[in-house]
Amino acid sequence: MAFAVSDELLGTFVPVAVYWVYSGIYVLLGDLENYRLHTKAEENAKNIVSKWTVVKGVLLQQAFQIAVSLLLFTVIKDESGAAKPQPSAPVIIAQFIVAMFVLDTWQYFMHRYMHVNKFLYKHVHSKHHTLVVPYAFGALYNHPLEGLLLDTVGGALAFLVSGMTPRTGIFFFSFATVKTVDDHCGLWLPGNLLHVFFSNNSAYHDVHHQLYGSKYNFSQPFFVMWDKILGTYMPYSLERRKEGGFEARPIKLKT
Repeated sequence: MAFAVSDELLGTFVPVAVYWVYSGIYVLLGDLENYRLHTKAEENAKNIVSKWTVVKGVLLQQAFQIAVSLLLFTVIKDESGAAKPQPSAPVIIAQFIVAMFVLDTWQYFMHRYMHVNKFLYKHVHSKHHTLVVPYAFGALYNHPLEGLLLDTVGGALAFLVSGMTPRTGIFFFSFATVKTVDDHCGLWLPGNLLHVFFSNNSAYHDVHHQLYGSKYNFSQPFFVMWDKILGTYMPYSLERRKEGGFEARPIKLKT
């Protein structure tokens, strides 16, 4: 008899696997100095936590993520145990768009509040900003409370509000994971389709990780609309560094 794995279990564990596989690809690509947004020397000098500490921190957040996901699926699961039928393709696309909007909205306001509230920034969100120079597998290096409030609760809301099935959730959360890792990869690679279709990208988020941009570019992981609507958008130009690679330089707005 074939061994079947439920959509709920796949929706819980596949995004975790995608995180490590996709970030692992960036590790295997090496330093790629000609495409980095910061030099390797900057990374070593500015980041004050070891990569092993980052790995442990991400695994802890993912443990909370798995626990909440399994709890959510247990609560909403149909008593009959039957899988929900998949809707039509247009409905799935609409659910994706709604989920993206909900996740972006939740993360913008929670993320911005964690910068405004000095206590939360000092004791919670500042942990993520110890990676001044972001890299791929550090994307989810957060305080456990931030991981729960920002990512896990935000994901649960996106899932519930959009009305997507667990099977659709497998693809949505895997895509959101790829997007989040890519935004923190610290590279500007030619031909990256995520940079073509989304202006919220690795350079955009890199600006936020710098001291001059810490009160701007809160939007994540898909769009930049809330930053533009609420006046926290910091435009930038992507410039070539003489020593190789790129630099996201802020553009001063006229007042």
